[in-house]
Amino acid sequence: MPPPAEAPKQPIPGVRNLITIGSGKGGVGKTTVSVNLAIALAALGHRTGLLDADVYGPNVPLMMGIQDAPYAVEGRIQPIEQHGVRLMSMGFLNPGDKPLIWRGPMLHSVMQQFLRQVEWGDLDYLLIDLPPGTGDVALSLIQTAPITGAVVVTTPSEVSLEDGRKAVLMFRQVKVPLLGIVENMSYLVAPGSGERIDVFGEGGGKRTAEAMGVPFLGELPLDPRIRVGGDSGRPIALLGDSDPQSEPFMAMARQIVAACSDGGQRQGPSISIED
Repeated sequence: MPPPAEAPKQPIPGVRNLITIGSGKGGVGKTTVSVNLAIALAALGHRTGLLDADVYGPNVPLMMGIQDAPYAVEGRIQPIEQHGVRLMSMGFLNPGDKPLIWRGPMLHSVMQQFLRQVEWGDLDYLLIDLPPGTGDVALSLIQTAPITGAVVVTTPSEVSLEDGRKAVLMFRQVKVPLLGIVENMSYLVAPGSGERIDVFGEGGGKRTAEAMGVPFLGELPLDPRIRVGGDSGRPIALLGDSDPQSEPFMAMARQIVAACSDGGQRQGPSISIED
């Protein structure tokens, strides 16, 4: 018998491009990339939203500097807006240090609510900050919504790259186009001397992107100002093209816009994955 047909993926009304940002492991700065990329897209004049799907560690409210509680109008949840970006996060509903102890079916339900019962309005881009790994939340979102493309965040270290490759293969297996690989925490510029220090290795993200036939979206430095921006709710991308630490996020945003506009996302070589 032929395999059962996949259920059709229902679009999100008003959302033109749905972009997932994932990683094979935690600790690579995926949410930092998501927040700054969303702000950079908004700064370029695009209507942008950010869905924080990392339900166990929802850091978007802190990084965006807002803790307002969402409210509903005629049964539709109204997103919180900050820095020109429309936001939704479990962190707005479960603030503070209280842990969220939920199983898979509950996570699936709340993610569908965040996608389809939030009044996102007209958006050029809705970014989804996925939880680390390739588990239930990521698969639930990918299998039920038409994803325009995925961004994978890694660091140059071999441990991170190994898990990053798994994320790339996961997106390929579920037929999501790869917009590119981002190498975060690529290097540290030593204060005073200006010397570049490759704390976690050098060039691993670019080599991996080339080997897997995936676009390379660039290197992001390991810089205290980026960390301070996230901790204070004033992400570095708010400085736009005028700041050397913000400019890479702006450049990445332009690459994302170009890839979504021309429909030319590369999938790389075909790789078989055993079920």
